[in-house]
Amino acid sequence: MTITSQQKAALEEIIQAILTATPPKRSRHLAEMFLELVDRTDWAHYYEVIPEPRCLNNIKASVEKGRYKDVKDAYTDLSLVFWNALFYNEPGSQISNDAETLKTLLETEWKKRPILNPVPRLSPPPSAPQKVHKMIEEAKPKPPTPKPTTRQASIKPATPIAAPSPLPNLVSKSRMITPAPVASTSHQVQHRQSTPEIDVDGMSPDAESSMEDVPIMERDPLSEEIAKQLERGLPRWPGFGDKGWMEYATPDRMAEIVHIIKSHKDIVGNRLGSAFDSVPEESAIPNLSSTAPVSFRLIETRIRENGYSSAKEFDLDMARLFEKGRRWHEAQSEPYGRVLLLQRLYQALTSPNPPHSPYVSTTNFAGLIAGPGSVKPVHGADSEGVPNVTMHRVLNKDRQFVDELHYKGWTVKLADWVHLSNPDDPSRPIIGQIFRCWVSEEPSKKGQQGVTVSWYYRPEQTYHPANRSFWEGEVFKTSHFADHPIEDLIEKIACQFTARHVRGRPRPPFWYVGWPLYVCDSRYNDRERIFVKIKNWNSCVPEEVRKSLEFMPIYPFERMVYPARLSSPFLLMKQHGATNVKMTGGLLPSTEGVPNPADGDKRARKDVGAARVAYPVIPAGVQQQYYPVYAQQNQAAAAQHYQQQYQQQHMLQGLQQAKGPDRSIVTAAGGLHAIGGAAQVVKLPSETAKHFDRDPETNQVLWFASAPVDMARPRKPKHSLEYLNFVANKKRKQGRQTGEGAGRRDGMEVDGNANLGDTAAAPPTVSEMMEKLAREMFGSPPSPATA
Repeated sequence: MTITSQQKAALEEIIQAILTATPPKRSRHLAEMFLELVDRTDWAHYYEVIPEPRCLNNIKASVEKGRYKDVKDAYTDLSLVFWNALFYNEPGSQISNDAETLKTLLETEWKKRPILNPVPRLSPPPSAPQKVHKMIEEAKPKPPTPKPTTRQASIKPATPIAAPSPLPNLVSKSRMITPAPVASTSHQVQHRQSTPEIDVDGMSPDAESSMEDVPIMERDPLSEEIAKQLERGLPRWPGFGDKGWMEYATPDRMAEIVHIIKSHKDIVGNRLGSAFDSVPEESAIPNLSSTAPVSFRLIETRIRENGYSSAKEFDLDMARLFEKGRRWHEAQSEPYGRVLLLQRLYQALTSPNPPHSPYVSTTNFAGLIAGPGSVKPVHGADSEGVPNVTMHRVLNKDRQFVDELHYKGWTVKLADWVHLSNPDDPSRPIIGQIFRCWVSEEPSKKGQQGVTVSWYYRPEQTYHPANRSFWEGEVFKTSHFADHPIEDLIEKIACQFTARHVRGRPRPPFWYVGWPLYVCDSRYNDRERIFVKIKNWNSCVPEEVRKSLEFMPIYPFERMVYPARLSSPFLLMKQHGATNVKMTGGLLPSTEGVPNPADGDKRARKDVGAARVAYPVIPAGVQQQYYPVYAQQNQAAAAQHYQQQYQQQHMLQGLQQAKGPDRSIVTAAGGLHAIGGAAQVVKLPSETAKHFDRDPETNQVLWFASAPVDMARPRKPKHSLEYLNFVANKKRKQGRQTGEGAGRRDGMEVDGNANLGDTAAAPPTVSEMMEKLAREMFGSPPSPATA
């Protein structure tokens, strides 16, 4: 029996009601989570557990194209969307609550339309996972108890899919069933649905400044999965824009530029273009701006065949090639630095004033002569460093400020964070926030575009004690402002203050998945070499965006997710034995090798000039990624081994250097010899250590031999003045009596006793002197009333 036009219209009305349903006092659509099918690659287990996956977009398309022959089949598919979600997700979760609400809405709307008789069933259909796995008793979880709304929405921002999968750790054991895979009757839609909007209020300055209680903890697997699950559902970068590209270039000039980039060598003869040899032509890297294959070979072939109709197309292919190279190689590695150096050379070759052969540069083709850590402090006249590179404020002379600039498909504007070419080390691009965009009006540079940025230092660009630890991806706000030509731009990035970083990820266009992301918690004073915790993020960003709720809002996590806490990078590098890369930071001399928390952070710059140490590259098997994936278990295990090995040594050495009472567990047990040596000292698990207080200097868990006892200290006995006067008078009287009877005084001297001759006289008191004076003046002592 074919569905009539009236029944088709009724089905479309029901589907529309489901698609437009919203929770009370919220603007998001409940159905956004159920529009598309689950990604089969990322959630293969879902297709093993769910016999017949369904999604709303496929059902809507089937109704429109008349594929259903019976309204009961349409109802079965619609109900399966929500039965599948109820089965796979935890009862009480946001997804489960939304599925229950929409299932009830489906039943209500269906009953309102008699033309769709019969009345729908309320139990799961035969193909539902509750029936297939014989778990009907779990088919209808209890409705969630309404909770008071909080300032920040607590929904789970998962991928917008038909039955979004929860975190593996959150799936109940009774549901972790792995039957034989059942073929799905629905095909997976290839295009990606837009991410649903999530209500997130802006954070007040007070909320952002209260990070004193943030525990120091390692990234646990559950937190890692929460962050990855959120990022899987975030919008992807749409790619490069249409402005800022090269306007004109002949095919011969294009071929010449590609040849220069491919064959460029450093001063020792290494061909830098070899960094692209391992980059695949096909788009095997996630989160790229384009899935089209690109390589030097394909670009050269297209040039020979006159395949570029404009210089913009060639420029775009080169930009995508450099983007792929940046994503393929590990950040801060040598191949990564080569890619960035070649990108800066390419941008110099395509600038209005290109360099000429031979292509040699002492600044790695960057626009500045020195980078972070090498420049002189802005307020340090007597400090070392390269002068006249940065300033302490934004200059406005001989330039015209503009709202935004366009370069190589990027649009940069006020308050954007960017990577800029580093003249000291291309593998560590300068991290900066834009405070001004400008066009030069100087006669020698007229028309040249540039940006004024505030520099952020990396840990390896600072001087710090060996016992200082850092967040993963942490950078530090400085007082340095620098003018960069627009050709120094590598890419756009993002940086979050700690209070927001642990709560979620920035919304577009401030950040997209795949872009580098940093976290900032402190300022760094490179003159005094001290770190100062930031209390208010508004003091660090441009004035124009301060207290703006539209500046860098976030997609929230379902709970706070803290980044890993790492030890000093110089110590980690020394343990690996590589000393081939010179860095601009170093360890303070009194703490190099052995932590000494009592010395503090503050040092005069001239006292630590010799403390600069080599910062080698982490071997490929040890260096951590920002979000290590579980498929790289060997790398993660190696990194954890080195970190634990250092922290054990760090703890044992710190016990010998710390001043004041030693409250460590080892000392309380009687020392290392009493417990069997250093082999008996192990690190507390992070889930245990996070419940204990830590020393702010050494980051060690505080240990006390006994519970603290509040006990009032008794005061020493003190005599009153009246009692002391009584004792003095008593001794005086006893002395007089002894003197009259024995002809001498063994007690205190009394004025007027001339017969005592040789006895040593004590100095008279004030009262005695007044009494003597009265006798001399009046002839007799005054009465008590007169006195």
